Amino acid sequence: MRALTWQGTGNVSVETVPDPIIEQPTDAIIKVTSTAICGSDLHLYDVLGMYLDKGDILGHEPMGIVQEVGPEVTHIKAGDRVVIPFNISCGHCFMCSRGFFAQCETTQVTEHGKGASLFGYTKLYGQVPGGQAEFLRVPQAHFGPIAVPEGHPDERYLFLSDVLTTSWQAVQFADVQKGDTVLVTGLGPIGQMSARIARHLGAELVIGVDSVPERLAMARRHGIVTIDDTEIDDVPAAVLELTHGRGADSVIEAVGMEAHGTPFQAAAMTAAGMLPDALARKAIDTVGVDRMGALRTAFASVRRAGTVSIVGVYGGQADPIPMMDLFDKGVTLRMGQAHVRRWSDDILPLLTGDDDPLGVDDLVTHRLPLEQAPHAYEIFKKKEDGCIKVVLKP
Repeated sequence: MRALTWQGTGNVSVETVPDPIIEQPTDAIIKVTSTAICGSDLHLYDVLGMYLDKGDILGHEPMGIVQEVGPEVTHIKAGDRVVIPFNISCGHCFMCSRGFFAQCETTQVTEHGKGASLFGYTKLYGQVPGGQAEFLRVPQAHFGPIAVPEGHPDERYLFLSDVLTTSWQAVQFADVQKGDTVLVTGLGPIGQMSARIARHLGAELVIGVDSVPERLAMARRHGIVTIDDTEIDDVPAAVLELTHGRGADSVIEAVGMEAHGTPFQAAAMTAAGMLPDALARKAIDTVGVDRMGALRTAFASVRRAGTVSIVGVYGGQADPIPMMDLFDKGVTLRMGQAHVRRWSDDILPLLTGDDDPLGVDDLVTHRLPLEQAPHAYEIFKKKEDGCIKVVLKP
């Protein structure tokens, strides 16, 4: 089969690799019909290569048609249309029984002290071959795959794999109440959907911060008040003005370690990515290398006794956090990988009708063949050609 493989920092290519096969009785094989590029894939492309091997298959936002299932997989069968959650969860362990599927104890990568295994996401998370490929082996398929109906194009359901469920969790973790004001930092795919979901669940005012014109325009189409941080020097001050001096009830930080505005940390991150793998891993483990600009905006913009929900991915172990300010303001912090199956049943009914209450049909900007994946990574990384979300078609 053909698959998108990591070949080195800033270098991916589509190669011919062996077809996957059933290895465990809880496995399934799907023929991938659509697979998206996630913003966190860019971390592998640029920064986290020390945790990858040449030839690793990337991608964790796939859906497709079931080809074959192992003997212990009974809730799906050959021919079913399914979405595959990005985290691999058993559904019955201590963590899964409590709804913490991203911490599944059956697939935890204990060697590296990490949570549940993820598709296509480094040795830290199990080095499981990813979904930017023609076919995908799905471990723990007795629980993970989400069966979806016919009647809509893939893109209506595809984002249950990550974007929709991650965004839904971000809003839930932000403790958004009806009538609240919510600030979303970063209007990439996760920020876009977090803002829309916050409005859908009753927020009165949702403010989005970004610098990319196409992202700002997309957010405005869905009733989001936008702040262009290239035009406003002091975003927290602008948020205070919009909230009568109080600050946002909740902030969803959807940027992560790619935030701008912190040149020293940006240089440190780049330098860490250029080191030999062993030294780079040590730097990530012991030195604060994240760009903290978006987090600082979030902390300064939230009201006293408010909540910050961190959904952007961070990789540093020694990042400077303004603990005195957070303690004084009584801020609640919540964060983590999305527990996909915890939220998918709540979201699926919003996708199956003829209406589109979350605006899912207005997210994808580029649909490209899998063979053009290297080009897709480049335009997504550089935000060229109005690129906000790419779906690859194997």
